[in-house]
Amino acid sequence: MNYEINEGTLAIMPMDSNTSRVLEDEVEYVIPENPYQIMEESCKYFGSSYKGRKEGAKSILGDGYKIPILVEDGRNIIFFPTVSPDDKACVWLASRKIQSIEAIDELSSKIIFDNHQEIEVPVSYRSLQNQLLRATRLESVVRNRKK
Repeated sequence: MNYEINEGTLAIMPMDSNTSRVLEDEVEYVIPENPYQIMEESCKYFGSSYKGRKEGAKSILGDGYKIPILVEDGRNIIFFPTVSPDDKACVWLASRKIQSIEAIDELSSKIIFDNHQEIEVPVSYRSLQNQLLRATRLESVVRNRKK
């Protein structure tokens, strides 16, 4: 089953090396692809490649680690990784769907989405806030360039 990221997609979470749990506003799916494959296929579906989207984001934000990806630019669908995209534990989050982030402890956080769904991720509050800021910066620059 191919899955394309859409405006309702909240998060893409690995279950094992070949399976992902995808949260949407109203539905949850188990997809027989890992999160990176879903990101790659979604970028292709919207006319680019993951590598192309990553290079584009790097040209806007500068080189960096855990670059946010503009999956679809017409609707500014931007996802950011919680850890290195090469890490099997990487969760991808939709930046515009996050209502808030709360620290659970020094090494884990709770993500609260705009529809009040919640997930916990083994990433610090500070790291997630930084990632969200970078994704927001990417969205702002792209939006301004479209004008």
